[in-house]
Amino acid sequence: MLEGRYLGFGGTGRNGGQIMAGIGHDLEKIRKDVGEDGLRRIFEISDMGADIIKDRIRKYDIDADFQHGYGYMGFNARQAKTLRAWEKEFKSLGSRHEIRYLEGADVRQIIGTDAYHCGLLHMGGGHVHSLNLLLGEARALASHGAQIFEYSPALEVRYGDRITVRTGKGSVRAAKLLWACDSFLNRLEPELHRTTINTYAFQLMTEPLSEELIRRISPIRGAYSDIRPIIDYYRVTNENRLLFGAATPFVEHIPLDLKAWNRRLMLKIFPYLADVKIDLAWGGPMACSPNLFPQIGTLPGRPNAFFVQGYSGFGVTPSHIICKVLAEGMHEGSDRYELIRSVRRIRVVGKDHFRPVLLTAGKTWHQISGYWNGRR
Repeated sequence: MLEGRYLGFGGTGRNGGQIMAGIGHDLEKIRKDVGEDGLRRIFEISDMGADIIKDRIRKYDIDADFQHGYGYMGFNARQAKTLRAWEKEFKSLGSRHEIRYLEGADVRQIIGTDAYHCGLLHMGGGHVHSLNLLLGEARALASHGAQIFEYSPALEVRYGDRITVRTGKGSVRAAKLLWACDSFLNRLEPELHRTTINTYAFQLMTEPLSEELIRRISPIRGAYSDIRPIIDYYRVTNENRLLFGAATPFVEHIPLDLKAWNRRLMLKIFPYLADVKIDLAWGGPMACSPNLFPQIGTLPGRPNAFFVQGYSGFGVTPSHIICKVLAEGMHEGSDRYELIRSVRRIRVVGKDHFRPVLLTAGKTWHQISGYWNGRR
């Protein structure tokens, strides 16, 4: 494995660590590609991520602070209808965990705010220290004989029956290659570059809070997100801090003051945190696909050159599902792999010159369409 910087430099080391159900933002966007039966099969595997993560943490003794408890939050009656439908869908998967819809004053059972009209508690979800998870999984990978080379960016790739990847310090030859660069591809493979576009997400971390304040914020010590097209997401960490993240909802830009920008959003949900100090704020790119669904497959005419990319901001949990399916495809193939690779990749025209404009238009349309599908 060749890592351009160091393990955790990318999205996995700097995201919110939310353990959510599902793959992609809206499976309806891929209905035409996979059909009714395919959509049902993808939905059936979409709840596997949390169990895969827990199994790996247990098997390899990874100190990743896994905590059960997730709240999907809604602001109005339209979103309430959506959450009630989600409750039925989640329960139809036969989860052994508590799944419960809440409305009005009952919402206070899971979160300490008056900002929401309704919520859906899913105790099968939760949150994890994603950097520690990544590092633990890397150690597990090495224990199986894999070699990991940090600070080894690929400079050139030569395809053939055996593929050669050249770095600044040497080269690697292999029968198969997996491109797993996501938002850090840096145009090295044009075929992959043209079907995603980078946007940014931003997080903050408060100072350590009192146990009393933590219980007020989150009686379940859980993770949360609303269900708008572009979400706020947050969780209580193991150190009693609040981690709060978001992305710009309409106009694509990088705020000049990340602490102030994210703090303003946090106070809309938790106004009683006005005097709390913000210790850290950071951000980073994430590769989005036009249909907001992950992309896997092989490069055209190159059956031994595989790829995975385009998690569109939902990567921690779905990546464990998608990459399990991808591994099946790289090994001997599987029906699940053929199904997910059949989701078409759409070219993002003009992304190199008009990225902010395209993202602003896309975010605006995404928000408007939320009124029609019960997400706004």
